[in-house]
Amino acid sequence: MKTIILSGGLGYRLKEETEFKPKPMVQIGGRPIVWHIMKIYASFGFNDFIIALGYKGNKIKQYFLNQKHYLNNFSISTKTGKTIFHKNKKNENKIDNFKITFVDTGEETLPGERILRLKNFIPKKDKYFMVTYGDGVADINVRNLVRFHQKQGTIGTITGVHPRSKYGLLALDDNFIVESFIEKPVLKERTNGGFMIFKREFFDYIRKGEYEHEALKRLVGKKQLSVYMHDGFWHSMDTYSDVDSLNNIWKTDPKWKIWKD
Repeated sequence: MKTIILSGGLGYRLKEETEFKPKPMVQIGGRPIVWHIMKIYASFGFNDFIIALGYKGNKIKQYFLNQKHYLNNFSISTKTGKTIFHKNKKNENKIDNFKITFVDTGEETLPGERILRLKNFIPKKDKYFMVTYGDGVADINVRNLVRFHQKQGTIGTITGVHPRSKYGLLALDDNFIVESFIEKPVLKERTNGGFMIFKREFFDYIRKGEYEHEALKRLVGKKQLSVYMHDGFWHSMDTYSDVDSLNNIWKTDPKWKIWKD
């Protein structure tokens, strides 16, 4: 089954980072966040990806094309291009087993149309495909998500997660006296965490020039959208504060690191 990673957005709220690279290439723990996302899927055997490129998409291509060079010492003939790698046993297992199709879906294309433009890259024999964004990680069991979707039988399934408040909240007593500050707590409500799976029929619900949410609303109208409840860790990367938070979590307790080195 193929997994589409939407990686073409401009990332306005991270402009100092994204002025020179696309948002999925912002580094967490020394690796682009898109790599972390791919490792989550690959740890459950889903290692066949389609990356929907847009803004500065060549940066993503270059990273994966040169990954082997980054991890090894090598000699190169600049005239012939012949390269000899001096393999380091410590790094042999660090070369990822990803199958990646890179598709330029346009710099200003909205996410829904990006998905639609990839229709011909999903084999007709494939009954399902997955979609995620290039800026969120979770300790989600992707295999359980797939099983849930197949059991539900709906056209689409999204993952419902508990978002974290962007603001610190106040805890008050009955006399309106502040008892404590709660620093950006996890909320009880749920939002779409971005780990999604669809039947091939989903393409019929997408229109050009639209966000993906419009297609999801059409599924809702047909009672064809299910929600897989994920109560574990989830974190998106929208601001500099999120980048700092994810890097700090990576250093101390990388909850989404469900793969083995």
